[in-house]
Amino acid sequence: MSDHVSDIEMRGKTISAVGMPRNLTRNVTQWLPFLWRAICFPGRLPQQQIYRRQSLLILLILPAILLYPSRDFLLLEPDEGRYAQLTSEMTFSHDYVVPKLQGEPYLDKPPLFYYLVSMAYQLLGVSASSARMVPALIVHLTILLVYLIGSRSLGESSAFWGALLLSLSPGFMGMGRLLILDGLLTFCTTAAILGIFEAIRCRERSLEFPGSSSRSEQNAPVSYSLHLPWWYFSASACGLGILTKGPISLILVVFPFFIQRYLVRGPKIPIKYYGYYLLVALLINLPWYIAILLREPIFLRHFFWEHNLLRFLQPFDHLQPATYYLPILLVGLMPMTFWFYPLVRFFLSSREREYRWRTPALGFYALSSLWCLFFFSISGSKLPTYILPAFPTMLLVCGHFIAHSRYRYSLTFRSGLVVTGIILLFGFYVAVPYYAQKRSPNNRPDIIEYYCGNREIPVICFPRNCDSIAFYLRRNDLPNIRSRFTHHLVEKLEQHPKTVVLLTHRESLQALRFLLPGSLKIVETHSFQQSPEKQNILDRWIGSTPWGLCDLAVVERVHP
Repeated sequence: MSDHVSDIEMRGKTISAVGMPRNLTRNVTQWLPFLWRAICFPGRLPQQQIYRRQSLLILLILPAILLYPSRDFLLLEPDEGRYAQLTSEMTFSHDYVVPKLQGEPYLDKPPLFYYLVSMAYQLLGVSASSARMVPALIVHLTILLVYLIGSRSLGESSAFWGALLLSLSPGFMGMGRLLILDGLLTFCTTAAILGIFEAIRCRERSLEFPGSSSRSEQNAPVSYSLHLPWWYFSASACGLGILTKGPISLILVVFPFFIQRYLVRGPKIPIKYYGYYLLVALLINLPWYIAILLREPIFLRHFFWEHNLLRFLQPFDHLQPATYYLPILLVGLMPMTFWFYPLVRFFLSSREREYRWRTPALGFYALSSLWCLFFFSISGSKLPTYILPAFPTMLLVCGHFIAHSRYRYSLTFRSGLVVTGIILLFGFYVAVPYYAQKRSPNNRPDIIEYYCGNREIPVICFPRNCDSIAFYLRRNDLPNIRSRFTHHLVEKLEQHPKTVVLLTHRESLQALRFLLPGSLKIVETHSFQQSPEKQNILDRWIGSTPWGLCDLAVVERVHP
């Protein structure tokens, strides 16, 4: 009972120190900032702490063991095959303005990720292993970024536990190491979020002292100062994010920043600094955007209108419900998922030893991760990898909780970390390569080489691309024809005496038989699908058909 009274008294002192606005009952808009500063995150920011050599060594070695030796497995369709092939064509053509896929302009995404993979090709050779070195390095750099910059605002111990949890996160490590753009976007947005908070943390008194002891002090002018190097660091990272995947980078950084500014009620930042921020981001992007518009004027509408705005408001693919990301987070945040309830209690507790560690930095990082989750949840188009930018700040918050709770000494918690690490080792070294071998269109390279290796014989994909085959064959002439353009398929088949058709849906072979006129004939077929009687339990679980390739047909023109 005495402990409970003591907690209440201490809580009362904290609220008194913050200073309750006199017009709080009349002005509802002041409730949220007051609750945020006085109830949710009243703690003071720690002094900058020196990095520990032991912590840095662990964060250098552990992710390296998980990421670097396990890169050489077959490309997964469709995303990995697409980006590996696209960058291969860019590297050999030396055209760094207009990305091309199978010789045709590919205008869905900006080129920063392609540039990095192209550099890897030139340094290490063209291979899946070389391409995956880029996301592996990016994931590792993101972990180090969380530790090195996060320790400035949350303390060394919190940043270390956050980075360690990130290193063992199945969601972050599993998705981030694949040859996709989301890992690079995550690195850029994480750097921008950490940097923009450092810009206002270093010298701004309203963040160091969330409130003042009296109303007169609360209304007193606060000397303004902004740490410009961190401000421009954040702007540069945000600009690189825009050059990776478009304006989504700016959305993920700017919105939580303005919400935090409203809740903290710190001194206003002059409008010119926002202009400088946008100017830095634009200067990074304008050269390529101008160049691509001069070469491909359709890019502006195709990218910004169709693949950003319409895909968010009126999705045309990857339709999923609003709760789609919740199970992904539950699995991806392991082992922290089992400590979710204590984490919520930490945020709601009124005990002095807990709420004093709830600092403005913790509030900003929690806000950033929740905003990312909210934004992608309300979007109509969803893929599991879209939520990747939420993981670094979310696990930095979890690391802060672990660092200031008894769980860091718990044998159960530490055993959970070890078990998660072992599962990741098994997954990256055994399970993923086996899965890729079973599901890759190139799991029978002898058959692919026999039918598609001759460049004199045209190859057509119907109805979708099968880019990993083009990548391994070093070909850039495997166009795809969609189902709604079947008349084009017939026209192309009639132009050549012999054509190989890669059929990428289960029913595509039957559809092809129905489409062919009397002047065309299927002379040979090969199925990559396993018959039900040959499937074992594992085949039924992971899939019995390669991703992106079900059947192959050789079509010849019949002479009259």
